[in-house]
Amino acid sequence: MIQCMFVGIGGFIGAVCRYLMGLIPLGADMAFPVKTFMVNLIGAFLIGLITACAVKYNVNDSNWVLMLRVGVCGGFTTFSTFAFEMTDLARGGQLGMAIGYGVGSMVFGVALIVLAQWIVYGLFK
Repeated sequence: MIQCMFVGIGGFIGAVCRYLMGLIPLGADMAFPVKTFMVNLIGAFLIGLITACAVKYNVNDSNWVLMLRVGVCGGFTTFSTFAFEMTDLARGGQLGMAIGYGVGSMVFGVALIVLAQWIVYGLFK
């Protein structure tokens, strides 16, 4: 039960941060969903960093790691919004932008996880 509390607290923090990111007046006049793109890339970097640190410092069973990975990152990132925005772009006749958004999110998301792990393992040996 304690793990559920940690995930719930982390989820609250992540969801509030996601909401606050949505309030930033960035890209309001752009067709490209900049804020969701950035949120998901930041989340990918954070989960890579958290996971690499947890492995490096042998804290994988920690409730804090669970709170950060599942709660904060899960509450902050948003696959459902990502999927909706891709569909919305395609339906609006911007198929190229929809494909670019999807491919860019996946490629840069994975690259940022690798970068975060490299920072932890490569720079802090």
